[in-house]
Amino acid sequence: MSAVAERVQTMNKATPHILLMEDELHVAKGLEMVLSEEGYEVDCAVTGRSALEKIAQKPFDLLVADLKLPDMNGLDVIRQVKGRRPQTEVVVITGYSSLESAVEAMKIGARDYLPKPFSEEEFKKSISEALKERLEALTKGLAQPEADRESELIERREVMRVLNRAADDKTFWRQLMEKGPEALSEYKLSPEAKAAIFSGDLAWINEHIGELTQKQLLFLHSRLEMGLW
Repeated sequence: MSAVAERVQTMNKATPHILLMEDELHVAKGLEMVLSEEGYEVDCAVTGRSALEKIAQKPFDLLVADLKLPDMNGLDVIRQVKGRRPQTEVVVITGYSSLESAVEAMKIGARDYLPKPFSEEEFKKSISEALKERLEALTKGLAQPEADRESELIERREVMRVLNRAADDKTFWRQLMEKGPEALSEYKLSPEAKAAIFSGDLAWINEHIGELTQKQLLFLHSRLEMGLW
């Protein structure tokens, strides 16, 4: 078992869970064996749709994603996974590598991009590095005083309330546009949280708040695309 896998397992009281999306069965079996030997729990999917079904059923720490699938583009699967579960890390593996697909994969949230063929050591290193930030986030969470964790939970709840209200209440949306962070005075939010909501800072929200609902994500993305933030 790798050091990263062992530490995540000890701290999270669960084995790191990886979804391997690969349609070539001999490749999938080989990579599954490597991951299992490293101490990870592995689920496999041979199509994009089956991968999305598994993601909908339970959370995964990491998605290993082939780009060429029999039913859909792997990049489209990654987009949907990051939309549903933004905390899931992604490592791309592909036998059809290109600069364009590499750039696009990184833009939509992939942690690494491995052109085939790659060595077992390269693969294990990529997985370990992808899970490192997950480990650091767990470390930070466990090291925080109880009062700080409670404060973060309250702020997370308040941010969710604001996003839900803004998605449903046009009057409240207009107040946000007119008054900015002042329109959030009734909510228990830090200045950083208010600024993130008003500016549409998805990076801050993903890091500090965590997984959002589809409605909240669609709302934020639509406002960003319209340039109203």
